[in-house]
Amino acid sequence: MSTENSNVINKSNLDNYLNELSKAYKKLAGRNTPVEIILIGGAAILENYGFRDMTTDVDAVYTASSALKEAINLVGDQYSLPNGWLNDDFKKTASYSKELYRYSVPYKTFNQVLHIRTVTSEYLIAMKLRSARQYKNDLSDIVGILNEHQKRGEPITFEQVDIAVKNLYGGWDDFEEAAIRFIKDTFANGDYERLYAITKDSEKEAKGLLVQFESDYPKVLKTENVSSVLKTLRAKRTGQNKTPKHRNEHER
Repeated sequence: MSTENSNVINKSNLDNYLNELSKAYKKLAGRNTPVEIILIGGAAILENYGFRDMTTDVDAVYTASSALKEAINLVGDQYSLPNGWLNDDFKKTASYSKELYRYSVPYKTFNQVLHIRTVTSEYLIAMKLRSARQYKNDLSDIVGILNEHQKRGEPITFEQVDIAVKNLYGGWDDFEEAAIRFIKDTFANGDYERLYAITKDSEKEAKGLLVQFESDYPKVLKTENVSSVLKTLRAKRTGQNKTPKHRNEHER
């Protein structure tokens, strides 16, 4: 499992890449073969909210025709983007739901052939909670979404998130207890601005711990063990940071 990061896609250039993608696709498939792409994850955050500066790639849901695959590669080569800069690997993760199309919303159409939809608000929160990676942006994205909606005067409630979870996944059964506790505690606190900063710092610390661990023990980190490894690393760091009682007493 890699924890590397590269700053390649931001709010200002994402629409340009999508526009170029539509032109390349139109040349390959023709104007009478439109395609639809649902942006999720970091790309959906960039398009709908203002608290994220960048994403490492564009996670999306689409039907991957040969023409679309070729168009994606052509745009990637044109702008020196990493392989898979736009991909549908998300469909292999637990956060994927066949119900996503029903609860996504139209965003933009490029050159009459590329129809872009996004996932927003409580549905994006539900997806982020399903993955709830402490070393990525999942948890801070949740707080960021809540904060922006609160500032807009359109606050999201736990009841809305609960409905979204049930609509996408049928309920909370497959969610981690830590994720459920996180969202309930976040709503109970309500100070989203402060919580966003705290959560970002926590994610940064978690990533630093995992990067160091991966450097010390290459090829050990896997998707299925990253949570337990992080928990162990944090417990170890907490233990190292504690000052022995006898030392305090001696110093007094």
